[in-house]
Formats: sequence, C-alpha cells, structure tokens
Amino acid sequence: MRLPRLLVLTDRTQCAGPLPATVAAAVDAGARAVLLREKDLPAGERAALAAELAALLAPVGGTLIVAASAGQSGTAARAGQSGTAVHLAARQPFPGERPALVGRSCHDAAEIAGAAAEGCDYVTVSPVFPSPSKPGYGPPLGPAGLAALLRDAPPAYALGGVRPPDVPVCRAAGAYGVAVMGAVMRDPHSVAGYLRALTTVED
Repeated sequence: MRLPRLLVLTDRTQCAGPLPATVAAAVDAGARAVLLREKDLPAGERAALAAELAALLAPVGGTLIVAASAGQSGTAARAGQSGTAVHLAARQPFPGERPALVGRSCHDAAEIAGAAAEGCDYVTVSPVFPSPSKPGYGPPLGPAGLAALLRDAPPAYALGGVRPPDVPVCRAAGAYGVAVMGAVMRDPHSVAGYLRALTTVED
C-alpha cells in the first residue's frame, strides 16, 4: 500500500460543523488518508463514525486509519476498518494480529527506533513546529532536529504546526510527508495548499 504524502488527523472540537462534513470537504479537496482520533467517544459511536468516514474515502480509493484507544491496540482498535489500518500511541503494545497497515506516534529517537524494530509501516514525528495541538512533548524539533531523528526511521510524517510553506523544509529533512490536524479541521479547503506544496518537492 503506497501511502499518500498528506495525512489528515481528525479533531471534531476544531470543526466549524460536523466532523463527517469536514472530512468530506477535505476529501473533495484531495485528501486521501485520514486518521480518526476522537478517542473520547464511546466505542459504538466511534465505530459508527469510522464507518461513515470510511464510506467517504472509499469512492476515491482513500484510506481510513483508526487510532487505537487506551487498551485497544488489538481487536477493539479495528472499529469500522476490520483491522486494516491502525495507529498506535507511542507506548501502546503492537497488535498480536498484525493489521495491514500500522503506524505509531513518535517524539524521540528511542520511540522511532522501537517503531522501526517492530515493523511499523509509518510514524508521525512531532512536534516539528510550535503547535497548541501538541503540548507536553518538549520544545519543537525544528528542521534540524527532525532531520536528525529521521536518519533510520520508517516513512515519517512531520506533525505539529506544519503550514504549506513548511512542507519543502520538512521533506528536505527527510520526511515522507506531512500530517495536519488543526489547520484542516478549521478549514478543510486548506488541503489543496498542502497538496500543491507536496507536488513541488521532488523525491
């Protein structure tokens, strides 16, 4: 499975309207990979939301990734996706039955090395720039810090305060792509700007 260069993370608290409408607009703007967070929702409600978002992505061949809730890195993390794509927090155990796609949140060299050793398909690395969405993980890495962490990393998405003008810098530092939450949740049409920035950077 070839991963898109842009990964959109959900946060319904930042949306102007319902989350499905925001995701639908982001998909219309070109988003092809969405990571469902919303870990505070009851399991049944979250499963229904996952199914709704998966249905929005299916017609364009997109991918819905479900973030595993606390204690749910295995079967329960598969809500709406039959376990095909799961995203783990930094310290969650790897699923006993491997999903088709597994990602992990990372913030330092040790976490990235662990994700590589267990065979994660991708990682998110944060915070790259100052971001109110990623408090509590130390100072921003900046481009140099990001580059230092990505030398032996799986395909990595730069996350945290990334704007379209920052995309070339992140890619030059070794990031496979960028992950965005707040900017797209507040304005799903901003996806187009990120995609334009990504297409200007050669592999």
